[in-house]
Amino acid sequence: MTEHGFETLLVHAGQEPDELTGSVVPPIHLATTYAQQKVGEHKGFEYSRSGNPTRAVLEKVVSTLEGAPAGFAFASGLAAEDAVLRFCRPGDHVVIPNDAYGGTYRLIARVHGGYGLEFTPVDLGDVSAVEAAIGQRTRLIWSETPSNPHLRIADIAALAELAHRSSARLVVDNTFATPYLQRPLSLGADVVVHSMTKYLGGHSDVVGGFVATSDAEVAERTAFLQNATGAVPSPFDCYMVLRGLKTLAVRLDRQCANASAISTFLAEHSAVAAVLYPGLDSHPGHGIAKAQMSQFGAMVSFILRGGEEAALEVAASTELFTLAESLGAVESLIEHPARMTHLSVAGSALEVDPGLLRLSVGVETLEDLLGDLERALEKVG
Repeated sequence: MTEHGFETLLVHAGQEPDELTGSVVPPIHLATTYAQQKVGEHKGFEYSRSGNPTRAVLEKVVSTLEGAPAGFAFASGLAAEDAVLRFCRPGDHVVIPNDAYGGTYRLIARVHGGYGLEFTPVDLGDVSAVEAAIGQRTRLIWSETPSNPHLRIADIAALAELAHRSSARLVVDNTFATPYLQRPLSLGADVVVHSMTKYLGGHSDVVGGFVATSDAEVAERTAFLQNATGAVPSPFDCYMVLRGLKTLAVRLDRQCANASAISTFLAEHSAVAAVLYPGLDSHPGHGIAKAQMSQFGAMVSFILRGGEEAALEVAASTELFTLAESLGAVESLIEHPARMTHLSVAGSALEVDPGLLRLSVGVETLEDLLGDLERALEKVG
């Protein structure tokens, strides 16, 4: 496709009208098998685990958005992460964020760790600490930026340079930022992973994952694993993500604006001890975020002065902010990571402050969201 703006790519990349019918929406191909003209001669598809026309469109779209030569859709974000981690062998080592998503930690520590994978949690904002954690068997530096749930910022270019100097690869979980706000491959990362369940789908109605890469070896291995392990999304799931992607930019513009205003409100509230949002000048990663992101995202975390008791009270008291896990959809959500999404890291070096709440800011009217938070915070001071 000719060079176009991001918003145009969201609507048109890989989505030319269907040749057979002229449909402007990619069809949902439910077939599990495809006719062959002769043995080994077909129209690009044999069996839907190996390849599906609807999935192929989705893979083309997300790869284009990430600026990746190759991309692969999976049944969930963790299935996508699992495929990347399978590049490692027993005894290999991975550097991970010291505030990684609980599901990522569980996958690394309790699944791959059981087969001999070693890992070290590090503050990825401290490049010298990352360098000190790298050993001869380090194969991956695993980054979330912004991270979940502390919204820490990692310098992608610096980590990429460090990884390559150490013969390792840099993996960036781009779920929170999406390619609309940040393109890690252009900054030197080797692999990008997504939970498409979040902003890419954007409506809390589909689960999916994605791996995008500029590394030919990674692409070949991921394609093999996608087929061999079979953790692929259904054609309908692919259609749902494609449908959601078209409005990614307009959704995020509104969500980021709302999040910025909410972070300022929370920073000035007497019941709040700290606000974790990279758009605030006070955030330690603000400068790097400003350099590598076009906007600061729509996730906001904050710590209550009253600790866990206050956090639980606020989480139970909002009306527009629905108490629920997940994030990135049009509706605003509130959750208590220590007891919900990050319960799996309890007792580890990644344990989350029990006074912390995480907001996924939606597209609702800003004044309504601020009023909802104000009323909930009144109950704790």
